[in-house]
Amino acid sequence: MKRRLTGLLTAAVLCVSALAGCSATENAGGTAQTADQPATAASGGAATEVSGEQFVMSAQDIKVGAIVIGDENEGYTAAHLNGLEGMKAALGLTDEQLLVKTNIADTEACYDAATDLVDQGCNIIFANSFGHETYLMQAAEEHPEVQFCHATGYQAALSGLENFHNYFTAIYQSRYVSGVVAGMKINEMIANGEIMEEDAKIGYVGAFPFAEVISGFTSFYLGAKSVCPSVTMTVRYTNSWGDLSLEKEMAKQMVADGCVLLSQHSDTVGTPTGAQESGVPCVGYNISMISAAPDSALTSATMDWSVYYTYAVKSVLEGTPIATDWAQGYPEGVNLITELNEAIVAEGTAEKVAEIEAKLTAGTLNVFDTSTFTVGGKTLEELIAEGGDYAKYADYVSDGYFHESELASAPAFDLIIDGIDAQVD
Repeated sequence: MKRRLTGLLTAAVLCVSALAGCSATENAGGTAQTADQPATAASGGAATEVSGEQFVMSAQDIKVGAIVIGDENEGYTAAHLNGLEGMKAALGLTDEQLLVKTNIADTEACYDAATDLVDQGCNIIFANSFGHETYLMQAAEEHPEVQFCHATGYQAALSGLENFHNYFTAIYQSRYVSGVVAGMKINEMIANGEIMEEDAKIGYVGAFPFAEVISGFTSFYLGAKSVCPSVTMTVRYTNSWGDLSLEKEMAKQMVADGCVLLSQHSDTVGTPTGAQESGVPCVGYNISMISAAPDSALTSATMDWSVYYTYAVKSVLEGTPIATDWAQGYPEGVNLITELNEAIVAEGTAEKVAEIEAKLTAGTLNVFDTSTFTVGGKTLEELIAEGGDYAKYADYVSDGYFHESELASAPAFDLIIDGIDAQVD
């Protein structure tokens, strides 16, 4: 899983192991980026390294293809499908101009889907699972006249292909905000005498012990801790992106072990339904979970993928380059949380969310502020100064914070900080 970072643009990739379907059995949209990986500029701004063939065409002539790991019944893909529909509406495309292939596994099936979309006349093709990347790159190499965009990957900057691009969002920002919602709910439970301060333990159902998940649960925890200092968190992994029964079972077991609130980085409603049945509040991911857990779901961390899809397709229409690595967040309207469940969120939550979101939008709040966490009792700067395994983080840390999703689009924060118990079975 690890890769060595030797510079901002020239690092060599050693190997990749599973995340979001790196093999056929781990089949969902995620990313295995770590701080060992090569770092490239990650945004849509003028300073971003960009590449890509230049195309100029009318909107009625373009065809857009998409390859997705799931369908509308799982949250991760549902969010992407919503984004594609938003792009279609924003650019005035017809149904016939958007071709979507659902339930495409992280196998040769992705390459077959990509080449079929090329044969159907698609000018730009998206894929949303980490495990799709190698197959999509193969298609990109064979079809330089078509643009290929891959969510959650890291190889575009190293591929040498002008028509291959990586994209993600600064989802850790949404995670932080949703963590604030969770922390305020725990404060209310303490104030009401339902739990003691020392009982403020969150249970978190994660898919895999890799950077995207670690970055996500860490930012969630830091958000909760910013309003509830006594909070701790237990993380357990399912080693699957979409195992509803296991997620539900794991969620209920963590409640039995003393967790008073649940959250997730997995694609099904297993955790929210487990929370609902156990009578504890929860925070979801990708889509609102209120319909699945009306008495438990507080909100969900999510993103608006339509921002990227509209940007990329519009770039093809206008003949302008597509960023090699793209990652944007609150300032660009990409990240957000779903609606608050007003029936159960703590009093004042909406106002606190507005305050935090305003700071994220203004750039005055850095989620991975290194003064807010330690690893083994030491700050990240102290660990970097000691060298060894921590030296690889030096390029990511400056100005008092870890620059997540700024050097590359995929998440890289993979440290287990104090206050989080994240065992790997």
